[in-house]
Amino acid sequence: MKAMLSTATGGPETLELTELPDPTPGKGQVVIRVHAAGLNFPDTLMIRDLYQIKPPRPFAPGGEIAGEVVALGEGVSDLAVGDRILALTSYGGFATHVAIDAWRAVKIPDAMPYEDAACFVFTYGTSYHALKDRGYLANGDTLLILGAAGGVGAAAIELGKAMGARVIAAVSSEEKADFCRRIGADETLIYAREMDSRDAQKELSAQVKALAGPNGVNVAYDAVGGGYAEPVIRAMAWDGRFLVVGFPAGIPKIPANLALLKSCQIVGVFWGASVMRDPAAHAANMKDLFTLYTEGKIKPQISASFPLEQAAEALKLMDDRKAMGKVVLTMS
Repeated sequence: MKAMLSTATGGPETLELTELPDPTPGKGQVVIRVHAAGLNFPDTLMIRDLYQIKPPRPFAPGGEIAGEVVALGEGVSDLAVGDRILALTSYGGFATHVAIDAWRAVKIPDAMPYEDAACFVFTYGTSYHALKDRGYLANGDTLLILGAAGGVGAAAIELGKAMGARVIAAVSSEEKADFCRRIGADETLIYAREMDSRDAQKELSAQVKALAGPNGVNVAYDAVGGGYAEPVIRAMAWDGRFLVVGFPAGIPKIPANLALLKSCQIVGVFWGASVMRDPAAHAANMKDLFTLYTEGKIKPQISASFPLEQAAEALKLMDDRKAMGKVVLTMS
């Protein structure tokens, strides 16, 4: 098998293509022949030792895969060799073969390409849990999405529309705004690349208020953090829900009085932990998401595809915040 391994702390350039012995399944495990691996922002953090999960080196990043079952371990009865699956692996996905616990594997619809499957569960799982379980998004709500052109942001646009919301997509360029409109956003706004000054923050808040209208934003989906959070909270509706999803721009400092003045909620979204704590709810959400996919209401927006050997280039695209939608690796 081949794998792109992180052998030293650092950026994408530190990854090394390596040949390893093929894995064998342990008890309760299956071996997957990986056809595609989705890239996600935590991959860029993990190789720098900046993520909450710090695997021992050498390790392959890659927390999201799709492929076929090629070997079964002892005690596995609900999967068969040849089954087409997707899985969350935490890490290890940038490889041609992976051994995983069988419970992690989810069978995929016959008509779903491996590339779509590898770019499905992390973004749609996160965004559906955020909007449905944490944000209680309702038909007719106004939904604002920060970082709307990224993987989870694009998924939130599609899901917001499927759930009947009016969607405002906030992004950093006209190119990204065009992308968001193409996938269903009702309105777009372009914010400054740097949000350190009070003037820039006031301008963002004014933009949001102008598009949201007098009632404000019912649900805000913040996958950016940093100086972008406070201006959005200032534009929240009464009883609004501000969803804390990610911090590529840094961890924001939010004045607590804003939550009081707006009578709004600031709600954490830790989807990975929720999957472990409530697997039944996750399974129900996945059923809903597969239904939406087969109905054509959601589809991973894959903007770039790279072979395994170019994993460093793919991760750099995410590092530079140039990726729109999803980026995928394909295995030869």
